[in-house]
Amino acid sequence: MQYSTIIAQQLNLGARQVEKTIELLEQGATVPFIARYRKEATGSLDEVQITAIRDLLLRLKELDKRREAVLASIAEQGKLTPELESQIGAAATMTELEDLYLPFRPKRRTRATMAVERGLEPLANELLKQYPCDVERLAAPYVNADKGVNSVEEALAGARDIIAERVSENVQARNRVRTLFRRSAQLTSKVVKGKEEDGGKFESWFDWKEYAMRAPSHRILALFRGEEEGVLRVHVLPPDDEPAYEMLERQFVRGSSEASEQVRLAVRDGYKRLLQPSIETEYWNLLKEKADKEAIRVFAENLRQLLLASPLGQKRILAIDPGFRTGCKTVCLDAQGQLLHNETIYPFTSVREERAAIAKLEALVEAFHIEAIAIGNGTAGRETEEVVKRCRFKNKLIAVMVSESGASVYSASDVARREFPDYDVTVRGAVSIGRRLMDPLSELVKIDPKSIGVGQYQHDVNQTLLQESLQDVVVSCVNSVGVELNTASRELLSYVSGIGPALADKIVDYRNHEGPFESRRQLLKVERLGEKAFEQCAGFLRVRESANPLDRSAVHPERYALVERMAGDTGATVEQLMADKALREKIDIRQYVTADCGLPTLQDIMKELDKPGLDPRAKFEVFEFDKNVTRIEDLREGMVLPGIVTNITAFGAFVDVGVHQDGLVHVSQMANRRVNDPSEIVHLHQHVQVKVLEVDLRRRRISLSMKGLNA
Repeated sequence: MQYSTIIAQQLNLGARQVEKTIELLEQGATVPFIARYRKEATGSLDEVQITAIRDLLLRLKELDKRREAVLASIAEQGKLTPELESQIGAAATMTELEDLYLPFRPKRRTRATMAVERGLEPLANELLKQYPCDVERLAAPYVNADKGVNSVEEALAGARDIIAERVSENVQARNRVRTLFRRSAQLTSKVVKGKEEDGGKFESWFDWKEYAMRAPSHRILALFRGEEEGVLRVHVLPPDDEPAYEMLERQFVRGSSEASEQVRLAVRDGYKRLLQPSIETEYWNLLKEKADKEAIRVFAENLRQLLLASPLGQKRILAIDPGFRTGCKTVCLDAQGQLLHNETIYPFTSVREERAAIAKLEALVEAFHIEAIAIGNGTAGRETEEVVKRCRFKNKLIAVMVSESGASVYSASDVARREFPDYDVTVRGAVSIGRRLMDPLSELVKIDPKSIGVGQYQHDVNQTLLQESLQDVVVSCVNSVGVELNTASRELLSYVSGIGPALADKIVDYRNHEGPFESRRQLLKVERLGEKAFEQCAGFLRVRESANPLDRSAVHPERYALVERMAGDTGATVEQLMADKALREKIDIRQYVTADCGLPTLQDIMKELDKPGLDPRAKFEVFEFDKNVTRIEDLREGMVLPGIVTNITAFGAFVDVGVHQDGLVHVSQMANRRVNDPSEIVHLHQHVQVKVLEVDLRRRRISLSMKGLNA
């Protein structure tokens, strides 16, 4: 069966849609490009669907690669029969394939392989026939001291070991036990003896039991971490072994002869010693994989919201990285984010120094024509905000608390050293805070997404899957917003469809030597940037100063001639068409439908002509904490406070109320109805009202509620 057919069935998509999408992917097209500029080919599939096709295609190819290796291995052993070859060819999952390969897989010496070496396999085969017989008489000829079989009982035990291993490797038996696990397995955890004191953070799971299939992802990952740290002993098992014994005995045991009793003993041993641990490991891995996917989904969605947070825009910024003893690192940036000035102020060492700090801030705002102030939200953030509020600036300024998550990672990175080789990490951190206020996306792409601090158990999940998922999110966000070619950093350019780090370096080098790009087509003069790369990237890049107004929009250059034809048909220039809504309303786009340019693309073009290069991000809104609450000790039960959502997990959302410790709004406290997914209710950086339910000063935990407070 073709990949496209399998994928179409599994994803419930049209076979033709999938076939064309695979064709484009195989040609090197990126997900954003296909979703935006090849809607006719894919039937308007979105990025999520195209990504699903790409990932499933990769898994199917990996399955086929493994299938070839398995067939080669069995053939090399001389054991590949036509029936087995057919079964392996029909295996639809990696689990099915590995089950078929299990009896032929080269393995370490086991009790069964040692029994075979001692010549006991014929005895095992005779016992499996389960004819009425005297098993001791049957086993007697196999007693051979030279082979290490010293008694009849040793011979029977070795034969049972061989049968037990065959039971554990039987495909039907394994599937039956899997079904049993799926229906009844319990997830249990116990504290490791002697770890009661050290493992306090896992105290809730010192004696835990629940139905495994219903366990939420965050709990699975918490138990996984507890086991990794040696605090918990975790199992995923049916509560009783008898159903498994009975099921397997029905499959393997026939009659009630002495031989049948030997098989029954072997079946029980095979389940308890081999099959149960194997399926438990497999089932635990499945639970872990499911939990990983959910945690990665939550992380990815949080990252998307963070990257697409509202930008203040190009303003002259004074940014402060607060600190009590070490002072507040203060920088002034121009509207393009370039560093103009830096120094350190010490408003918290004495009254005199506080006055000097206020005077210095007032002078800097005046000298550098500052339009907004960015304050890091870490240690001393709220206190610094209060100092800024006491300043008397000549013009009204907004002061905004900005998340510092990952700023220290950026400060010590090669990217920061390349940008600011002559400044230390503290100055770089303050610059990053200021730039985040101007344009969160452009600044955050310089940081490893895992360091931004919006994940759940991100260090416990599959790191490869996490990296791939977060990479997809960053690429999606960058391309949905669009990138100004003449000001974008290497890091931002590297995420543009079809570019990557190497071409990003070439573009910046060209820009530095030849000056600003005057048009999109000029990109083709960049070394190693050919027609294919140009096709992929051009629509996502903007050249604001270009003589061609379409270079400022998301209209792809391959459609410029079409737009020029539209303009000509209305008796106008392209620029006039873009400026005059009345002219655009005269256009009947159905007249411009062709084999490769249908209504979806034409509708996108008209939207772009209406609002060329429109930033999809929301308008920036100023947020202020309650001025009377700056420490956790200030909180009282029943208080209603403004807050800002800083992280969303499967079990709720964390909200910053300005006390240097985020509070948790549990999923049960998010609304006056049952909520399954917190992201249905809130989004990252959303401004919300919360009610204080409980404050645990010892553990510095804050419980909050949003019920009835946010319409």
